[in-house]
Amino acid sequence: MTQTDRDAENGRDREKDREKEQRGVKRPIVPAAVPEPLQEQIQANFIVVIHPGSKTLRMGRATDTLPITVPHVIARRHTQPGQRRYEDQCLLREGLNATESNEQRQNGLKMVDQVIWSKKMSNGVRRTPVSAEQARLYNRQIRPAVLDPNSKVNWTNTTHQPEYLVGEEALYVNPADCYSIHWPICRGHLNIHSGPGGSLTAALADLETIWSHALQKLLEIPLKDLKYYRCILLIPDICNRQHVKEVVNMLLVKMGFSAVVVHQESVCVTFGSGLSSACVVDVGDQKTSVCCVEDGVSHRSSRLCLAYGGSDVTRCFFWLMQRAGFPYRECQLSNKLDCMLLQQLKESFCHLDQDISGLQDHEFRTRFPDSPVLLYQLRLGDEKLQAPMTLFYPAAFGIVGQKMTSLLHRSQGDAEDPHDEHFLLTTQSKQDQSSKATTDRKLFPKPAGFEGESNMCDPSEKGNLTQDLDLGHAQAECLVGGADAEETSSALLSRKTAMTQFEGRALGVDKAILHSIDSCASDETKRKMYSSVLLVGGGLLFHGAQEFLQHRILNKMPPSFRCLVENVDVITRPKDMDPRVIAWKGGAVLACLDTTQELWIHQREWQRFG
Repeated sequence: MTQTDRDAENGRDREKDREKEQRGVKRPIVPAAVPEPLQEQIQANFIVVIHPGSKTLRMGRATDTLPITVPHVIARRHTQPGQRRYEDQCLLREGLNATESNEQRQNGLKMVDQVIWSKKMSNGVRRTPVSAEQARLYNRQIRPAVLDPNSKVNWTNTTHQPEYLVGEEALYVNPADCYSIHWPICRGHLNIHSGPGGSLTAALADLETIWSHALQKLLEIPLKDLKYYRCILLIPDICNRQHVKEVVNMLLVKMGFSAVVVHQESVCVTFGSGLSSACVVDVGDQKTSVCCVEDGVSHRSSRLCLAYGGSDVTRCFFWLMQRAGFPYRECQLSNKLDCMLLQQLKESFCHLDQDISGLQDHEFRTRFPDSPVLLYQLRLGDEKLQAPMTLFYPAAFGIVGQKMTSLLHRSQGDAEDPHDEHFLLTTQSKQDQSSKATTDRKLFPKPAGFEGESNMCDPSEKGNLTQDLDLGHAQAECLVGGADAEETSSALLSRKTAMTQFEGRALGVDKAILHSIDSCASDETKRKMYSSVLLVGGGLLFHGAQEFLQHRILNKMPPSFRCLVENVDVITRPKDMDPRVIAWKGGAVLACLDTTQELWIHQREWQRFG
């Protein structure tokens, strides 16, 4: 063989090796290596913590004392002349206009009234009876006083026709301008709907634009420098895995962060508050989530998500004020500036203090673009207590035909992930599966304690409660692993029916807490959770909320635990922090933990392995 032939042969071998490597034959299945110098340089001021909410985005460096807070909204300019204007609603939602909505709402408010009148004040005196008619007679004669002919509030200037506007600027876009308003997250999930801008692609594009704007304009981080930054993303305990995957892909591939950690809000709440274990109750603007966290682990079977929050209380407060002759008669739930005013009135006036009784006089100002500043007088009685109490009697929201309670379903699997949990489950040996099923039955017995307790729930609900709660990951695996195909399908069907019945009901916050704690595996864990109920988020920030919730849990907890639990402790302001930023603060704490180094998903590793 000549030298030329040998060179050609070597060239062909090298080509084959290259082809094999491209096909992945020689590629080692290990995480992408990160150069050592880069590992040493990881500093907290190069880690951005992002906590996206339905109404508010909180973002900041892990070294910041507090995050920046931005309304999580975007206004996009119309791309075609004559395009119809679209606006995602702030307070209106589906399920409010059903034929039985009003009846359900009235029944819910009657239950609230009964509870208010059945309780005495702390001094033992009965509450002063106040009818809505008394307030109505006063409020109907009120006319606003002009404080200033010019409000000095302007619509956002759109003369240079920006492609989009974000946050506060988006809220003050004149409805006459050619812009559509989108809130990309709704009730903790990406806001996917059939209207304009409701596709997955559009929601992700809106998120990317809002987050990029916040990074550049507010945190002053140029997008080209994101390759030096890492990101911690906080997600709800019950989330759409496909959506999370798309958001992580956006952060790593489109925005260009070098690495990402995805962590649950509830676990970060415990980090932020400095507690090792707690039943975390997060009342947000559009959703309320409850979950038991122990030593940094969120118990899967204890996770619940309720499809209502602070905005539903605001809407209910508006209805109650209307019934009492609300003097600002032009107020509309479809107007986003009116919605912001109603939110402020709820935060200023509402409370959960049983000792506040009778009629009180209040005043408020309206300050809108192209309008004078007006001062209104307002007389209110029990409306201020009734509105927050609807969180415990959600029938009063009048929402019909909507899924109101979500539990943690098993993952549907991912076609792009050959080694998802379904693959791991089906490849276990039969012996492993049966022994695991036995162990799980010991570790995760069916939650008890709800049967035979008349004060826990309506008699009609009792039959379903224990089976409803038997929803942990372990039991789901037992269904697949331990029985033959026929039994599996019937077991899955009955489980699905139980879940459907459960998810059709709207649980009050107190009942949701009891459900969540009761689904924990051991009595010791339950005792810990009753002793540490951590209330966060902005939806239950009312005077008296701590004592009110404590009283409700004590009254409704299973009698067997009353002697075991020394004290039901409801914590509303751990370390005197604003409960709305505790989850973000926990993300910043997470960034500094040594164990976090194992959690980073690097950009190269994501691109190679997904």
